[in-house]
Amino acid sequence: MNYEQAKALLESKKQTQLLRYYDELDDAGKNKLLDAIENINWDFEDALANPVDMSGKDRDIRPIAGLRLSAIEKRKAEFEKIGVEAIKAGKVAAVLLAGGMGTRLGVDGPKGAYDIGVTKPLYIFEQQMKNLAEVNKKCGVFVPLYIMTSDKNHAQTTSFWKAHNYFGYPESEVKFFKQDMAPAVDFNGKIFLETKDTPALSPNGNGGWFGSMMRAGLGEDLHKRGVEWLNIYAVDNVLQRIADPVFVGATIDSGVNCGAKVICKTNPYEKVGVLCMDGEKPDIIEYYELTDEMANQKDENGDLAYCYGAIMNYLFRLSQLEEIVNKKIPVHIVEKKIECLYEDGVTRKPEKENGKKFETLAVDLIKPMESVLPFEVAREKEFAPIKNKTGVDSVESARELLKLNGVEL
Repeated sequence: MNYEQAKALLESKKQTQLLRYYDELDDAGKNKLLDAIENINWDFEDALANPVDMSGKDRDIRPIAGLRLSAIEKRKAEFEKIGVEAIKAGKVAAVLLAGGMGTRLGVDGPKGAYDIGVTKPLYIFEQQMKNLAEVNKKCGVFVPLYIMTSDKNHAQTTSFWKAHNYFGYPESEVKFFKQDMAPAVDFNGKIFLETKDTPALSPNGNGGWFGSMMRAGLGEDLHKRGVEWLNIYAVDNVLQRIADPVFVGATIDSGVNCGAKVICKTNPYEKVGVLCMDGEKPDIIEYYELTDEMANQKDENGDLAYCYGAIMNYLFRLSQLEEIVNKKIPVHIVEKKIECLYEDGVTRKPEKENGKKFETLAVDLIKPMESVLPFEVAREKEFAPIKNKTGVDSVESARELLKLNGVEL
């Protein structure tokens, strides 16, 4: 794209502010800016024009049936056999969503590279790979691993994995891809400049992981390997059981398009996304979308009717993902403090929200999958999220849970 083409495009979009400093740039800076303008994803215009209705007024929310721990235990050997066979046949791959930075943990780098060790180094990535290694050993094969990074952490993430010899994995079984980016705009819908030669972009949320995989050309690799199921999981849970054969087997046996690991809520108002039915389709809704009556509703056994809290560990049928990849899932508009270039030519982060970012969420893939199996796991064995340095869902709390599970720190 040359300058005239960029100018014409931006005039049609009413975004000419992106060329404000063009004449001040050297040739490299001019080319960088023109390339960035050419690659802008303009889907955000539709999101602004047609914002997602978050009122939930048209929903028909009902409890969903799932597999509780006791039912899983009774059929564990049967499920495990099905899962091991599928993994051995190469039908299961893992996808690590690792586009985040460790900012809230006080480090400037990939969140997964954070050291949670006490007497020795133990990185988040490393602990999750130790969990996956147990499956590889049981099944006698390496589960193919795809890792989603972001523009901000890709170079650091790939070099970190290489420096640590891919945590025992053959390099050929680990493939990285970048998360798609979306522009950040002010309250009038104008795209910010981050620097004079760079529009402000941010990762488009974890809901775009599969589309990003396909745009990275990894669909061919999946089919070449014979993959039929993708197990996605979040980087911040160090007790994740990845490609868990029992979970895989139960999902396949049930005939659904998606399996979802869940924990049973400790109280009606626990702040976790809740797996339920919306009409005839499964969905995950925010805890605050439940009325008091729904939150406290009990089932025939006296348990909470809306008990399934999602923990970002899903098993998706590849063929269904391919069917829905071009269908739009909701884009959530979030007001944020966006680092940008100010009128004085200095880039800085504001003290209060100054604009909007556009994010898709993995939970919004549940409904278009059309069928799901809630699969309960023991909270103390599989749920140790690290979102903060101290307090709730922190490095401290995760360390305690790791110790309970026999992990040496």
